[in-house]
Amino acid sequence: MRNNKIRVLVVDDSAAVRQIMTEVLQSDPDLEVMATAGDPYVATERIKEEVPDVITLDVEMPRMDGITFLRRIMSQHPIPVVICSTLTEKNSETAMAALESGAVDIITKPKVGTKQFFQESCVRICDVIKSAAQARPRSRRLDLPPITAAPKLTADVMIAKPTSQAMIQTTEKIVAIGASTGGTEALRELLQALPPNAPGIVIVQHMPEKFTANFAERLNQICQITVKEAADGDSVIRGQALIAPGNRHTLLKRSGARYFVEVRDGPLVCRHRPSVDVLFRSTARYAGKNAVGVIMTGMGDDGARGMLEMKEAGAITLAQDEASCIVFGMPAEAIKLGGVDRVCPLQKIAPEMVRLCG
Repeated sequence: MRNNKIRVLVVDDSAAVRQIMTEVLQSDPDLEVMATAGDPYVATERIKEEVPDVITLDVEMPRMDGITFLRRIMSQHPIPVVICSTLTEKNSETAMAALESGAVDIITKPKVGTKQFFQESCVRICDVIKSAAQARPRSRRLDLPPITAAPKLTADVMIAKPTSQAMIQTTEKIVAIGASTGGTEALRELLQALPPNAPGIVIVQHMPEKFTANFAERLNQICQITVKEAADGDSVIRGQALIAPGNRHTLLKRSGARYFVEVRDGPLVCRHRPSVDVLFRSTARYAGKNAVGVIMTGMGDDGARGMLEMKEAGAITLAQDEASCIVFGMPAEAIKLGGVDRVCPLQKIAPEMVRLCG
């Protein structure tokens, strides 16, 4: 009789990676590695025996590459697939192509570093797998440090809660967006629908370090607006979207009538870095009623409290509806807290943003 654990198939040509991934995943009581495979052909045989809840997939393997295997899975028997990649520019480009081919998320291959680094990596990997299990995909024994759940910090560790309405009066409107699982494709659809003079946008998409630059570059090539990875001090201006870099918190700030971003280090907030809550709280504090907040597909509650703070500061807040979400976790939590003014299908978020900021 099958238990209620999420069953994962780990596909990677490295035996060391397969072993580390097995130990990481089985450290979480909700997860179980049903099998490992050194290449897609072995994985195919495993799937014939039992269909996993989630597959973690390397992108560069002998005999058949991960992208080809992913496309076959998506065309024949869609299963939530998480790309497991290394932090290189070449691999990040390939991983981005995998997301476009139907993968639901990206994780970086775990490695033994400092205790804090390894524990944060474990938290990220296990959270992504559990999130992927809820997604609706469209048609060497090692001496590892003990894994313990880190405390779930709030945005208080990065910025104080706003205590008053936004400071200086300005007519310029800005948009803050938060997304996670399924967000890469949702953001592509949203940003492609925006006109060249769209309001300035700051985005937190949960994504590992180095992948956000390629993500921004791909979007910049296909959108009418400019899209770039945020750098510390970048101005938030019309016709441009700034995407928070992976592994760095991004906050909205203001000097007079000029909005800009601050990119900095800090602990995981809501188990994420960058955190949507950090962006939303800073937007509530420095933009207030001059902001529009948007929370999109993703698992967990990152952004829910920050969105409520934005609403309390006078901002208009939007949530992606359940039907168009890959995972209706983050929007649902924001709605539950009372932080959402309007719920919209994905295709209507862009025109609503433009209307509210017009």
